[in-house]
Amino acid sequence: MAGRTAVRPAPADNYPMTIREILKMGDPRLLRIAQPVTEFDTDALHLLVSDMFYTMQSVDGAGLAAPQIGVDLQLVIFGTDQVNPRYPDAPLVPRTVLINPVITPLSADEETDWEGCLSVPGLRGKVPRFTHIRYSGFDQYGDPIERTVDGFHARVVQHECDHLIGKLYPMRIRDFSQFGYTEVLFPGLDAADD
Repeated sequence: MAGRTAVRPAPADNYPMTIREILKMGDPRLLRIAQPVTEFDTDALHLLVSDMFYTMQSVDGAGLAAPQIGVDLQLVIFGTDQVNPRYPDAPLVPRTVLINPVITPLSADEETDWEGCLSVPGLRGKVPRFTHIRYSGFDQYGDPIERTVDGFHARVVQHECDHLIGKLYPMRIRDFSQFGYTEVLFPGLDAADD
């Protein structure tokens, strides 16, 4: 499979990209359970993935789920090859397309840390997440993905996959004294599109 992946053109090489509208908390479409993807390696799927990466990059997102742009499919993207200005201290996460994901916690250990969301702009909250997970699924070509990850990478995957079950990160906050406006909590951090 690695050889096949190596010769594939980047989505931007074949598909025009459009910045999609990101739905905001309160929109009922964000509360739906997303449907599994049943067809892979189609023009429609490649175009959707291209649009999602372009949309995510336009607002310095760490990840984006299809339901956030009103598409009711089990598809998330995340990662970048450069430092994210919204999370300047976070380690790099590999650029990934993850379809029909399954997350398996590898221990009961949790860590609580700050999260933001493109669908909850201008706010941050401390959210508990499993520290060590295995995730599996497929890429846009239908090739299987399986990774064991921890730290920020594990947090990003769990956050994005929550969108596929109709959950936004404020629904996971246990202590609302640790939830507020980014500009107040983190003065100087650009929160315009947080």
